[in-house]
Amino acid sequence: MKLMAFCVAALSITFLLAACQKKEEQPVPKVTMQSPMATPSDLAHPARPSEGMPQGQMAAPHGGMSSPKAVQVPDDVKKTWKKVTLVFADKTAKKTKDYTVDINSQFEIQGTDLKVVVGDFLPDFKMTGSNITSGSNDPVNPAVRVEIMEKGQSIFKGWLFAKMPEVHPFESDKYGLILKEGVKK
Repeated sequence: MKLMAFCVAALSITFLLAACQKKEEQPVPKVTMQSPMATPSDLAHPARPSEGMPQGQMAAPHGGMSSPKAVQVPDDVKKTWKKVTLVFADKTAKKTKDYTVDINSQFEIQGTDLKVVVGDFLPDFKMTGSNITSGSNDPVNPAVRVEIMEKGQSIFKGWLFAKMPEVHPFESDKYGLILKEGVKK
């Protein structure tokens, strides 16, 4: 009887130990996250996300892998907003200069090899699954699409945001460019 009680106790302890053992954990694969912000190396060797794309479409900024988005500028926006004011910073001279230019035009920045191609302006930038448009005609989230060329080479294509200049900014060691505001008629 004592032997039987001992065997039952031993089996019970064995089952309890087996139940309490920690399962071997599988390693969790690490995912590399990429920042949506441009880094100086992105600007040194820029991707050309919009090359070869139909006008009115633009790929994700800085060579991102999302599908191209069609830009739709509402008629009331086209009628109301005619110009934008951009602020150019020359970091070596520690000077800034405002340029007020027509939407869908281009201009050269004096004293540099830079040319800025100004595209669509949206006073209330909104991006959905397949398009980019303006949510209203009010300057809620002003953005302008630009391409910056240096010595004929594209060094930046993307949107500049007036209220969030740190989102996809144009920055280099020497220069910076931000959207100050949209200008009505």
